[in-house]
Amino acid sequence: MNKIGFNTLVWSAVVSDDLFPIIDRLREIGYDGVECFIGAPDEKAYRRFGNHAKNIGLETTAVTVVSETENPVSPSASIRQKGLDRIKWVIDRAQDMNATVLCGPFHSAHSVFSRQPPQSQEYGWAGEVLHAAGDYAAQAGITLALEALNRFECYLCNTAEQLTTLVQAAAHPNVRAMYDTHHANIEEKNNQTAIRTIAPLLAHVHISENDRGTPGDGHVLWDEAFSTLAEINYSGWLTIEAFSRIDPDFANAINVWREYSKPWDIATKGLAFIQQQCKKHSL
Repeated sequence: MNKIGFNTLVWSAVVSDDLFPIIDRLREIGYDGVECFIGAPDEKAYRRFGNHAKNIGLETTAVTVVSETENPVSPSASIRQKGLDRIKWVIDRAQDMNATVLCGPFHSAHSVFSRQPPQSQEYGWAGEVLHAAGDYAAQAGITLALEALNRFECYLCNTAEQLTTLVQAAAHPNVRAMYDTHHANIEEKNNQTAIRTIAPLLAHVHISENDRGTPGDGHVLWDEAFSTLAEINYSGWLTIEAFSRIDPDFANAINVWREYSKPWDIATKGLAFIQQQCKKHSL
């Protein structure tokens, strides 16, 4: 049976003790795990968070991005090395919080564009960095699940086909792929084809509506997504990723300018929706 998680980014991009009452309630609602963004510098906070989650019976996953000064596809070897160093630091924090999966678009700098299509050399550079990161992640028992983003946030990797190329360039068993229904809704011609394409590498799934609100309230083709996940016998996390303006700095960074749904409505209705879809499609 697939485990269902909830990403705390809807409340905050900072891991701190302030999240404890939130994840307590998520556990009471019925979630199996929580996902947090790793970026804030307080290293001890991640261990405290992981210990608290474990104590209340929640598993953890993590998500992160890298910046222009840590870009794994930069022509500068020193910047690529900074990218690897940053990913290693994030892996350490993920281990501190007992996470088994670290997902996100850390194959390249978020919202940084070269003004040209992705180049084969860039896939080579990313592959080298991610292979080394895979070695480091393996020692921590963590799977790296790379993410394809929409064209407005990333140029290197927008589709499942491109993501397959990228993961193959990394050539490491701990470097795999994730599928995000929000980004796929923008970029893919067909959800079923996309999921079948990435199936051999798929390690994580984000359940995210087209408007980043409550799953099931928008126009993502959910029956296609869930039926195809069942077809490929996907057994990993189904984690809701939704956004709000509660954390203004994070919201401004990802161009969230309005509220899509109330956070606890997303959590309660989203969980029920996923459970309904899993039952409907025998996932």
